[in-house]
Amino acid sequence: MKETMKDLLKSVVISIGMAMTIFCLAGIVFDIGYKGTFTLEDYRFTKMVIGCVLIGLGFGVPTVVYRKESIPMPLKVLIHMGTGCVIYTVVAYAVGWMGGMNNIWQGVIIGVIQLAVAFVIWFCFSRYYRAEAKKMNEKIQEMK
Repeated sequence: MKETMKDLLKSVVISIGMAMTIFCLAGIVFDIGYKGTFTLEDYRFTKMVIGCVLIGLGFGVPTVVYRKESIPMPLKVLIHMGTGCVIYTVVAYAVGWMGGMNNIWQGVIIGVIQLAVAFVIWFCFSRYYRAEAKKMNEKIQEMK
């Protein structure tokens, strides 16, 4: 139980950190794109930061499912990414990241790009942990 809580805290901190990093990088791109006149009103910045924290939690908390041996890997991925992507989509619409209601296609394109980024990040973590497991298995085999 203690190890699970430690892993959960680690996952949440990493997920929130990644969400904040992506948010900051996107802010830099928009600031440059708007030539230094990018403005946010009515506490939009605060709402977006809170949204980043919620998205970090949405992707970080469900990672506990990977510790459950009895669940098949495809179902683990579905639970983790499904939960994270649903929370992300709701938050993104709530804080205005998906485009305005006037242009639904712009919102769809932005949403697809942002969800693709989420899956690329998941894929990178998946490859990293598979490589770690392979190294551990090789070490175990060497010890025999």
